[in-house]
Amino acid sequence: YSASHVVVSLVKNYPNYLIINLDKLDYCASLKNLETVSEKENYKFIQGDICEPDFIKQLFKTERIDIVLHFAAQTHVDLSFWRALEFTYVNVYGTNVLVAAAHEANVEKFVYVSTDEVYGGSTEEEFDESSPKRPTNPYASSKAAAECFVQSYWERYQFPVVITRSSNVYGPHQYPEKVIPKFISLLQQNRKCCIHGSGLQKRNFLYAADVVEAFLTVLKEGKPGEIYNIGTSFEMSIAQLAKELIHLIKKTSSESEMEHWMDYVKDRPTNDLRYPMNSEKMHNLGWRPKVSWKEGIKKTIEWYKENFHNWKNSEKALEPFPVTEPFAQLSGP
Repeated sequence: YSASHVVVSLVKNYPNYLIINLDKLDYCASLKNLETVSEKENYKFIQGDICEPDFIKQLFKTERIDIVLHFAAQTHVDLSFWRALEFTYVNVYGTNVLVAAAHEANVEKFVYVSTDEVYGGSTEEEFDESSPKRPTNPYASSKAAAECFVQSYWERYQFPVVITRSSNVYGPHQYPEKVIPKFISLLQQNRKCCIHGSGLQKRNFLYAADVVEAFLTVLKEGKPGEIYNIGTSFEMSIAQLAKELIHLIKKTSSESEMEHWMDYVKDRPTNDLRYPMNSEKMHNLGWRPKVSWKEGIKKTIEWYKENFHNWKNSEKALEPFPVTEPFAQLSGP
């Protein structure tokens, strides 16, 4: 999802570069996100899986790739409790396959896109890039493990890897299983926001256009072997998020009417309270978020009015996830 915004920006702003978009087209993918660039001469789409070593090796041989931005992953935290092995396979093994092939092909820069969730939750401490990794769910654990493999290529071979850890990204193109598009879509269909636990868990939200600028900055200025937090000081609880969206979509400020549109359910097995990050390293490279919440959320709400059905199975994304049997999984991928 974030990658689609980055791809569109690269294709439009760098006509002399060939941008290759490799995607498995899993359940949460939609090629409609790339329609604005799909006919451009400097854009090429290849359907394929990073977990297939022979295919990936051949890809690097035939395409002579200079730079890799590795976004591919299973990312939905709720789902990771029930598909822990699949998340490990895709996020850890797939990353291994990709970084090994990139190293063999002498790629100039390999950017691994990770997450603030590798730090685990914190109510007080602000995480910087040297803070220890203490992931608390299978998704975050798989991303933390993948980071270690990527970093080892720098330590062992001085292979020019860069790792980014970003806050929650929101905006157009996001499959509606994630909290902001899910709440927007539920409300637009006159259904209630489904809130896990107390709803007091806070998240930092970054608009997609700001994240694009962050990745362009990392491509130009990011130093090999370094880790960069891509964060924002803008923070909101999930309950407050629901109220904001109810106010904007249902045009009400009445507390009782807002409560009518909120449905509290049992929490998932672990749910970190906060992920406060220090992004000074990115600020020093010249990047800061620019899009205000008011502007970003307005654009996002408008987009989902028209584009909710960009995915074949978008209705399925609005179902509440079961929250009773963590890590239940009998077979691998």
